[in-house]
Amino acid sequence: MQLDILPLNRTARISRIHWSQLSEAEGHRLRCLGFDEGVEVEPLHRGWLLFRDPLAVRVGRMTVAIRAAHAAAIDVEAA
Repeated sequence: MQLDILPLNRTARISRIHWSQLSEAEGHRLRCLGFDEGVEVEPLHRGWLLFRDPLAVRVGRMTVAIRAAHAAAIDVEAA
């Protein structure tokens, strides 16, 4: 399952990130924010506009906002 379709308030572990789907700058930003294989994440809120962008995600003790397109490049499995 991808992070962009994971139900809100459900904790999951990142199983794979498709780095080739992201630009170098986008990948660097996600790494700096703590996104990596094995990390637990929890989607908290979705934007209310047409594309439901951005997505607020808890990574460790931080809450960060990422685009739904970036979340679609992250595979997760239930923790």
